Amino acid sequence: MATTTSSKSSNGPDPILLTLFANRFMSVAEAMGRSLQQTSISTNIKERLDFSCALFAPDGDLVANAPFIPIHLGSMSFAVKYQMKLYGKDLKEGDVLMTNSPSAGGSHLPDITIITPVFGPQTNEIIFFTASRGHHADIGGILPGSMPPTSVNILEEGAEIVSFKIVSGGMFDRDGLLEYMIEKPARYPGSSGCRNIRDVESDLKAQIAANYKGVQLIHAIIDDYGLETVQEYMHHIRSNAEMSVRNLLRDVAKRAGTNVLSAVDYLDDGSPIQLKVEINEEDGSAVLDFDGTGCEVRGNLNAPISVVHSAVIYCMRSMLDLDIPLNAGCLVPLDIRIPKKSLLSPSRTAAVCGGNVLTSQRIVDVVLKAFHACAASQGCTNNLTFGAGGKDKDGKALPGWGYYETIAGGSGAGPHWHGTDGVHTHITNTRIGDVEILERRYPVLLTQFGLRNGSAGVGKWRGGEGVVREIEFLEPMQVSILSERRTRQPYGMEGGGPGALGRNTWIKQLRKEDGDVVEENDLDGTREINIGGKATVWMGKGDLLRIETPGGGAWGAPDGSGSRILQEDGRRAWEPRGSFAERAAAQAAF
Repeated sequence: MATTTSSKSSNGPDPILLTLFANRFMSVAEAMGRSLQQTSISTNIKERLDFSCALFAPDGDLVANAPFIPIHLGSMSFAVKYQMKLYGKDLKEGDVLMTNSPSAGGSHLPDITIITPVFGPQTNEIIFFTASRGHHADIGGILPGSMPPTSVNILEEGAEIVSFKIVSGGMFDRDGLLEYMIEKPARYPGSSGCRNIRDVESDLKAQIAANYKGVQLIHAIIDDYGLETVQEYMHHIRSNAEMSVRNLLRDVAKRAGTNVLSAVDYLDDGSPIQLKVEINEEDGSAVLDFDGTGCEVRGNLNAPISVVHSAVIYCMRSMLDLDIPLNAGCLVPLDIRIPKKSLLSPSRTAAVCGGNVLTSQRIVDVVLKAFHACAASQGCTNNLTFGAGGKDKDGKALPGWGYYETIAGGSGAGPHWHGTDGVHTHITNTRIGDVEILERRYPVLLTQFGLRNGSAGVGKWRGGEGVVREIEFLEPMQVSILSERRTRQPYGMEGGGPGALGRNTWIKQLRKEDGDVVEENDLDGTREINIGGKATVWMGKGDLLRIETPGGGAWGAPDGSGSRILQEDGRRAWEPRGSFAERAAAQAAF
């Protein structure tokens, strides 16, 4: 029995009910997330929490989410809307859809989205959608982990699913799943199907169950308040977010003394990402024009349009000093213009696995730089994959497995705060794999993991330190790294120093069978090889990979007189002293 509630006051929505519904909707997404974590089995989803759950309106707009992965949440709306166009009103109770294609609102192929329509009480009308997106450790492709640093075509990155009804009328289509995940990817030369379909299938079922949990909770809210009130406050929540962003834009223009903002930054290959923001102070709207951004690249740093929108909506929500759910209302005042044939609007078959995890970070840096919000964070997610299996030299499919993780770095400082050491920054928001689980499940040893002292940008407000993570491989396997900020430092702001560059080093055991010359006086019997930002290496038994992640940029030049280095809570900091020239010389020496 629905509770009778006065949903409006003479001045608009009841503020108490607005807060209540915002929290009720967010609690639905949180409960979906808890269900998914508890019922999944993969390290990626259960331990690293590389997943997101959210609630969507009947038109596909994001209503509310819990604080999961920002890059998922903005782009999932594109996926829901794409499926609505495909199916229209043909969806029935008990149908569940699966998709991961960037052309259908996906981010990159390992991120698989499960979408469930929610039907109204005693009606065939869709009143909400629940959706979950999880990063699956291997979905096929040319390398274990499905994040190949060398991919130049999306077909090399694994299974691509534009639309698949994984559950139809309550019946799970396992045969169709195996066709999409194993057979189709293996038809592309050099590619394999999913190397561990049991884990993927289990986690997909966990996503389906999490969505159903959301459906049940939505019906519970409707039972409490009635469908009309629930949908009314769904719109009020989006309107509240819209007005919050409009006020933010007006305030930015007022503080900056201009309504035109701009910024540019470059990927490690030199490709520019350029942004011009023009704010209309009267209505609090803005045009964000990425004209001047570089053309599509041959590698995998191309970012789908949905990823660009995710990065922008994340920045807008981050700059709001309000406790509101991230939702579609944040984008209403914004006109986002992306040039065709650019790396932010790539062609249908372009490789994109790096665009989702690396280029997205650079988009965030550019937006925050234009709004003068903070210095650059590490600008990278340091994507490490390793595993075994796939196809042998004769093309025979071999069983195998894949592991994937992202590695923390330093965050950028702001006008009143230091950067944070060793944190997943901006669009990632995941955990690192726990060492006990990593070493128990996979043939590796974690030999070093800690802060990278001296990698933070130096200034009045220092950047965050990066980290050092070193892994020893106990048996031969394919190891790949996909990273950025190896040639271009994370910038500081207002005279603050930049963060240190990242570095990836292969510590190779010398072996005569590999053609290595082993000198008699070579005591440790190893070579140290810089493998660059994007590489795949066949590691031998006993080889190590050391990943040193970038630090964050600083904000503000050291002020006062002179400079000397202090230890502050175990970290290096500046104490100002002397003339500006003396301070500059000291900072350069530091």
